[in-house]
Amino acid sequence: MKIVFNKQKMASAVAPLMCCVSGKSTLTAVEGILIEAKAPDTCILTTFDLEKGMRIITNVEVIEEGSYIVNAQKFSQTLKVMDNDTLTLTVDDKCHAIIEYGKSIHQMNALKGTDFPTIPVLEAPNAFTIGQGVFKEMLEKVSFAMGVNDQRNVLNGCYFEVEDERIMSVACDSFRLSKCEKNIKIENSGNNANKDMKFAFIIPNKTVHELMRMLSDDEDKPIKVFVTYKNLIFNFGETVFFSRVVDGYYIDYERVLVKNHKITVKAERAVMLSALERACLITEERIAGAVKANVKLQIEGGILKILANSSAGSTYDEIEVEHEGDDLLIAFNNRYLIDCVRACGGDDIVISLSSALTSINIVPAEKEEGVTEEYMLLPVRM
Repeated sequence: MKIVFNKQKMASAVAPLMCCVSGKSTLTAVEGILIEAKAPDTCILTTFDLEKGMRIITNVEVIEEGSYIVNAQKFSQTLKVMDNDTLTLTVDDKCHAIIEYGKSIHQMNALKGTDFPTIPVLEAPNAFTIGQGVFKEMLEKVSFAMGVNDQRNVLNGCYFEVEDERIMSVACDSFRLSKCEKNIKIENSGNNANKDMKFAFIIPNKTVHELMRMLSDDEDKPIKVFVTYKNLIFNFGETVFFSRVVDGYYIDYERVLVKNHKITVKAERAVMLSALERACLITEERIAGAVKANVKLQIEGGILKILANSSAGSTYDEIEVEHEGDDLLIAFNNRYLIDCVRACGGDDIVISLSSALTSINIVPAEKEEGVTEEYMLLPVRM
């Protein structure tokens, strides 16, 4: 195999591929990039860590076709230190990969392309197309509440339901639950385009984080999602990103949400968020032997008091709120509460409560047309 390529263009293609390179594996091939050169000018770059993978197509000058694997880290680092803009990559029959320009020659070992693990078929009969900005927003609204290494594997990701004019995402880690639903026209781009569309799947948490990093905020840029029994394939631009799905049925999230709370508090979101951030100086102070403190919310009439005490000191804030129902003192993990308040849209939020040991719901005070957001958080014992 022999190709001639632009260094900057190749480096730009390799950079996003690194997220799907395995760092520790007994299989050497998953630590590399599969480079497939096809005449006259096509180079397909693929990485796959056995859970998620990525494929990017870039243009090069193909002098001799071939398929080989080079170590991803070494290849990326070599591109950074080479001076010339135009480089030549040659791989001989003995799997010696040589990158050169002028009199500069850098050699590394390679593997045959046939050693690369089998990747999923990157197309499927079931698919839908949606704006990248919409899909990214749905992930951002709920991803903070995903489980991490939870014994119930279905909680270690984001659950999605997609229909013709509705998309909904849910995440839960046993302490928090976040739900976002949006009414929007979604294109059925599968083979059954004339039939009603309904998909339900769980995206693993690592895949969620990579998607949020890669996707554009532009709602006019499309992303095509192929849904299979075992895998999800995300096709956007020249990039194909694929991942396994989390196997199993998601929890009955509607039963988790309490519907008949007796107390409501309406607060200005930015003011409350600022007070909670100040409380972080106390609740997240790391001192040897100190017990991690929680934040307390004391509701008295039209005042919400935010208090925290620890070996590092104490904090006290008062904010004016609109309050209906009994007075109440309740405590939370401050970081969890901040995540819920920050994710909630709108200028004002409504917090619904019942008792010091019952979960609370947080929703925007003014609902955007066609959008539903709801966040649940469990309190902690005082």
